[in-house]
Amino acid sequence: MSLPKGLAEDVSRNLVMVAQLIDEDPEKAYEYSRIALRLASRVAAVREAAGFAAYATQKYSEALAEFRAARRMSGGVELWPVMADCERGLNRPERALAMAGEPEVQKLDKAGQVEMRLVAAGARRDLGQLDAAIVTLQSPELASSAVHPWTARLRYAYADALLAAGREREAREWFAKALEADKDGATDASDRLAEMDGVEFVDAFVEDEADEESDRGDVVDVDDVDLDDEDVEDDDLDEDDSDDSVGDKS
Repeated sequence: MSLPKGLAEDVSRNLVMVAQLIDEDPEKAYEYSRIALRLASRVAAVREAAGFAAYATQKYSEALAEFRAARRMSGGVELWPVMADCERGLNRPERALAMAGEPEVQKLDKAGQVEMRLVAAGARRDLGQLDAAIVTLQSPELASSAVHPWTARLRYAYADALLAAGREREAREWFAKALEADKDGATDASDRLAEMDGVEFVDAFVEDEADEESDRGDVVDVDDVDLDDEDVEDDDLDEDDSDDSVGDKS
């Protein structure tokens, strides 16, 4: 659907703000998405952006409605995995699993199929089916040594499932593999590895402040010192007398 030039520019500006803010300030991104939605609710890209903004703020029912609308308008299947994950967010893991078995999954590209596998594994874990979650993640994509944008997340999910099942040695191995593939810091694999190895990170800034406080504890406050006449050393008195005699000679 085409929009008049002025309206199209207004919608575009709001969509740009959604894209820029959705990670750092999801609530603000959501506000911009609502503006775009009021301006152009019949545009598939607007409904999709509104869906992702609602998803980022955990408004899963609203997100699912927007994704469904966008899918009806565009006819595509790329939103299928995130729609299934909304079902998980609504505490309906069985529906997410049912969607994982629908023909739409076969129409997804490789990235979409991996995403669907992640959602299905998460649904299995929601249902307490840890072994099934592990099996769901076992795939040629997991075994491949090639690194793709989704590789780190897939390996991380597998490691996390193994750890939840008590398979710590294998979990550590896969957290390390996830870290190796995670060039953009998409996961906290490094922190998980450190935690498993018993490594504790200390904030250097806090430590320096503590050292400064300790050093200040050795300094005597001059206001706390009581200087009585009796405490004055004889040498100090002699020095004063010497100064006086020099003055007389001048």
